[in-house]
Amino acid sequence: MAPTTPATTVWDTKTQQFHGGQEWQFIDNFVEDFSVTTNGLGLPKKALQAARDSLDISHHYPAADQEPAKTNLAKFYAPDGFESVHERLLLGNGASELIDLVTRAAPEGPWKPGPWTVQYKEYERSAIALGRKVLAPKDATPASLTCIVNPNNPTGDYMNIEALKKYIEETVADNTDVMVDESMQPWHSPSFRSDSLISQPTWIANLFQTRGIAVYLIHSWTKLWSCTGLRLGSLVCPTVAHCTALKKVQVPWSVNVPALAFLQVVTSSDEQPFLDETWAVTTPWRTYTVDALTTLGQHVNSGKGWTITGEPFLSWVWIDMHDAEVAAQAVELAKRAGVPVRSGVPGYACHTCVRAAVRKPELVDKLVRAWQPLVKA
Repeated sequence: MAPTTPATTVWDTKTQQFHGGQEWQFIDNFVEDFSVTTNGLGLPKKALQAARDSLDISHHYPAADQEPAKTNLAKFYAPDGFESVHERLLLGNGASELIDLVTRAAPEGPWKPGPWTVQYKEYERSAIALGRKVLAPKDATPASLTCIVNPNNPTGDYMNIEALKKYIEETVADNTDVMVDESMQPWHSPSFRSDSLISQPTWIANLFQTRGIAVYLIHSWTKLWSCTGLRLGSLVCPTVAHCTALKKVQVPWSVNVPALAFLQVVTSSDEQPFLDETWAVTTPWRTYTVDALTTLGQHVNSGKGWTITGEPFLSWVWIDMHDAEVAAQAVELAKRAGVPVRSGVPGYACHTCVRAAVRKPELVDKLVRAWQPLVKA
């Protein structure tokens, strides 16, 4: 039986930040959740089985050193030099815990996102909760903590590695901290590491030594491996000393037994076929989604069409429908059809925009059919 609590009451809007992925449990005819940016392939089967099997030992505490899952993740990050990553690596209860941890430890002063005006809100929520002044992305005032989501959620904007480094070098003040969220970057390609900050340990070390800029690399692994309910995040610190300082104040046992078992297997060669399939299908699925929605949008808003943004490799599309009423109708129609999408209103204040996940073409067709009433005769 579906819960009777209205979806609108799930979030305490006075204290919490709205996030997608809640409405599915209140929809009697639920088909697919388009409101989240998770992998369209779903959960990797072998890693899921490992998590299930681990329930048999859940009467024991998780490993205090988080091994062997932590070593496996370090090897996933850097197959040819994992030791350096391992000693600077922290695991957490999703990225949210680690975002909050760094926000608490960063130098006192303002917080700034960058460079996009719309960005994943958890960083801002944490900054506000800790009393930091929030600066606009283009504000020239030096920020004590800068947070960059790359690829950017929800807009899908992306800086390659050289553009990202240049942005940090030119806009971040000396003796401050930077968090770079690359949660969606592994979708890039099988060679994603070469376009990630994980490939830049020397640059990160030099930046801290010469200018005192501490660069933290954040990943929420719940999207790539579609395990949002297990809560898995990681943080690669700029130095071992930074990692040690954060570990001292991190809440113990923040990653549970099933999550560690899942991580141990999903980062092993056993689940390489899952990643290979992800890289093989996501771009064509997204192309199908963009083409279908572009065609539909041409028949809405008196032919004005819809603007769809984001890199081809990403697991979602950001749709500007150029009409707040149409966007609101689209959100409601999708919910009624059992294929909920993410409204651009809560958190982002983008009243004409909607975010939709990339899914199999047959599921995209269901979303398109749900939106057919938007077409005016």
